[in-house]
Amino acid sequence: MNRMNDALELVKKLRTFLPAESVLHETEDVRPYECDGLSAYRQTPMIVVLPRTEDEVAGILKVCHALKIPVVARGAGTGLSGGALPHPQGVLLSLAKLKSILEIDAAARTARVQPGVRNLAISEAAVPYGLYYAPDPSSQIACSIGGNVAENSGGVHCLKYGLTVHNILKLRVLTIEGELLEIGADGLDAPGYDLLALMTGSEGMLGIVTEVTVKLIPRPQKAQVVLAAFDDIRDAGNAVANVIGAGIIPAGMEMMDKITTGAVEEYVHAGYNVEAAAILLCESDGAEEEVAEEIGRINEIMRQSGATEVRTSRDEAERIRFWAGRKAAFPAAGRVSPDYYCMDGTIPRKNLASVLAGIEALSAEYGLRCMNVFHAGDGNLHPLILYDVNRPGELELTEEFGAKILMMCIEAGGTITGEHGVGIEKINQMCSQFKAGELEMFHAVKAAFDPESLLNPGKAIPTLRRCAEQGAMHVHRGKEKFPELPRF
Repeated sequence: MNRMNDALELVKKLRTFLPAESVLHETEDVRPYECDGLSAYRQTPMIVVLPRTEDEVAGILKVCHALKIPVVARGAGTGLSGGALPHPQGVLLSLAKLKSILEIDAAARTARVQPGVRNLAISEAAVPYGLYYAPDPSSQIACSIGGNVAENSGGVHCLKYGLTVHNILKLRVLTIEGELLEIGADGLDAPGYDLLALMTGSEGMLGIVTEVTVKLIPRPQKAQVVLAAFDDIRDAGNAVANVIGAGIIPAGMEMMDKITTGAVEEYVHAGYNVEAAAILLCESDGAEEEVAEEIGRINEIMRQSGATEVRTSRDEAERIRFWAGRKAAFPAAGRVSPDYYCMDGTIPRKNLASVLAGIEALSAEYGLRCMNVFHAGDGNLHPLILYDVNRPGELELTEEFGAKILMMCIEAGGTITGEHGVGIEKINQMCSQFKAGELEMFHAVKAAFDPESLLNPGKAIPTLRRCAEQGAMHVHRGKEKFPELPRF
């Protein structure tokens, strides 16, 4: 059977329990789903389904399992690693219609939500109770909580409050066979293996999340941000280490380099010093007295670390404006370059200055500008390589540049991803991050949940053969990364 016949047969089966408008198969209907936020690679799905209930999701999975049809789950499509790239002979399972906040329990400080609920919507719903949901990715106005679980997302306040895995209690998950699992518990601990941590960050490869119980925390009495400007990016990197070394755990600590602050200031008018080589944002929150004492210490450390300018937000409006600039870094990049390629590596904080110097050297080597913006407190780098896909060969150069950044992270004792996931973008670098035995174990875990590899196949974990083809477990140099995929 050809693709069209396969699709029509599957459409017929799915429409026995789904309304016609929930099963898309015409080219013009499925094309909007051909990529996520990593738009360099595109693939049209065979079928897109938009279930409205958990039972409908289970029904879809049972049909696909019976027919051996691959299934790729998709949330809001804001992912940046190609994790939601469709399978050409598979079903793209959109969870966008499962968007209800089912319950807020103010006494227990929890919320039960469906996977399509936007990250920010949880905090908005918790406002009347004086609570909020702490993880705040830059895309929080659009990204969904199901996607946050799939990628173990963080945000600018993850230094103090943790990643998604630290802020959820329980998941309802459907296996590829349509069997319902409850993972975790309403309490702070659950019996047995910690499958909650295993499922969080598994990139839709082990099961489909249909409900999330998240932790809510009280809104702090006060929050203030220190904005420090530096003439040397190495001084800014050292300032990060000095703050942490002083025993201070800020609510958030973010760094941007000169090219980034220039782009952001033109876009948001956050009040940044565009002449500085780098700026640091360092926030303290908590009780009034606690914040006042900590802000004083942070100001002193910044000056001792070589800051040429130190300012403290005077009111809530200015604090929000300072953070608005940081959260607008990615869209600001889109205003100064036709395309950008966002990397996501993590390094030990002590190596921040040296890795930034290495990125600067690579930028000169490849002749490509690079905006550096990152969660400085936990060493999670987000270099944005600026390029133009319409210039022949520039995307391939950008990929090679990005691969070298990730290799630098590994060599510095870090990892190839902090919160964006592996997806397809970093699958070759997995060959350098892990040994053959470790990769085999990852495949064994995958097989325990999905023995026929129908859930998001070909993502996150490379085969040993792929690694061998890349050259003795090392990433390729100069080869086209995914020749089988349509280019942007």
